Amino acid sequence: MRVLVTGGAGYIGSHLADRLLAGGHDVVVLDNLSLGKVANIEHNLHNPRFRFLEGDILDSHLMKQMVDECEVVYHLAAIVGVTHVLNDPLQAMKTNVWGTGTVLEEASRRGRKVVLASSSEVYGKSAACPLAEGDDRLLGSTGVARWCYSTAKAMDEHLALAYHRQRKLPVTIVRYFNSYGPRLDPRGYGSVVARFISQALAGEPLTVHADGEQTRCFTYVDDTVEGTVLAGSVQGADGEVLNIARGEETSVRELAGTIRDLTGSSSEIVCVPYEVDYGELFEDTRRRVPAVEKAERILGFKAHVALTEGLQRTIDWFGNKA
Repeated sequence: MRVLVTGGAGYIGSHLADRLLAGGHDVVVLDNLSLGKVANIEHNLHNPRFRFLEGDILDSHLMKQMVDECEVVYHLAAIVGVTHVLNDPLQAMKTNVWGTGTVLEEASRRGRKVVLASSSEVYGKSAACPLAEGDDRLLGSTGVARWCYSTAKAMDEHLALAYHRQRKLPVTIVRYFNSYGPRLDPRGYGSVVARFISQALAGEPLTVHADGEQTRCFTYVDDTVEGTVLAGSVQGADGEVLNIARGEETSVRELAGTIRDLTGSSSEIVCVPYEVDYGELFEDTRRRVPAVEKAERILGFKAHVALTEGLQRTIDWFGNKA
């Protein structure tokens, strides 16, 4: 089967391409390289079952051609990471909403299966614990740019579900929770794991925002990819929204300490206000813990890689890149 991976030169997308190739599929990757890197896919460039095309999902003519050639679309292309969104919210919303609309329209025209990558960000500031797929969303003011990414990804989900209901588009939405692993951008854009590892290996202070007691659940990339592939192949997943996550709650301060220990670093852990990096009008959520039962029931998915194991693999990769 020939599959299209938009954003396939990115961190998750490139791992997904590897997994699909290993499963015997022909893979076409479309990426504009604004965030993706050729280095992430160069090991596949001479594979006859792999094709890379530099292009943008906002190009409707190109998307028509790509969808015509493929049977399943894994749509991961997006502007992600708090820093990127805050620096250019207009481009983030254009890409994440208009681009997704283009992908869904072309897939609908051809009746192609779509797996749409969404984010735990759609839950916003919700205090529910754990966060189930059907829970209410709670967002801050539109004057706070930090929430435009959440709103855009929620709009993507609304679009996808509308295409499913009105045009019978076979689509499944996967919400990622803090995926991490090899090929993360070492500069740490959008990933606290990458930032801490880079700081620890450089002997720099590990900068924890606020008091560091905010908690997240971190999912190793192999598990993220496994859930994504299952979403594209399990028939009963059409029209569903699924958390793809490992439900192990960890504070950001704990994460920093674990990474410091695993790297053998002597770096200190320091607390800095959010506004130092993100400006005055920045808001965050205290806890974000996923409900994982639905993905297990529908997909048979369960994340297996423990945090310490996944962090060690990621640290090894960072060390080899240094």
